[in-house]
Amino acid sequence: MKSTYLILLVCIAGCFTACFKKDSFDPEAQFRTDTTMIREFVKKNNIPAIKHSSGIFYVISTPGTGAYKYTASTKVTANYTGRLLDGSIFDSTTGKAPVEFPLNQVIEGWQIGVPLIQNGGTIRLIIPSGYGYGNTSQPLPSNSITDFDITITKLRE
Repeated sequence: MKSTYLILLVCIAGCFTACFKKDSFDPEAQFRTDTTMIREFVKKNNIPAIKHSSGIFYVISTPGTGAYKYTASTKVTANYTGRLLDGSIFDSTTGKAPVEFPLNQVIEGWQIGVPLIQNGGTIRLIIPSGYGYGNTSQPLPSNSITDFDITITKLRE
């Protein structure tokens, strides 16, 4: 009788284990895929983008003025438009007031790219999904590459 319960318990445990698939997401493979897609996008659209050592791509339209030293707590005020590679806009301050945010509270791609410009500067950031919204499907589809135009209007501690 005890062996029957033991076998039943093992079977139930096996069933529960089978129900939980291991996450097969490979961030390095996704990064390579994103980089290939960004390179194709940049070439197709004649965008003079530079690849940062982190893997984000950027174009500085206007460097801005000053020599501000960014920190994680720097408060940045900016106007921006965020698009997917198909051109669809998913977020924008167009027609609204600029947004203020601490630099350490935005996606990693912004934390890397925004400090490349100064007050009044404009940059385009094409961000691999791992430096953006990642493998989650909120607020964008999983593994979305994002394309931002950002203009810094104010910097302060």
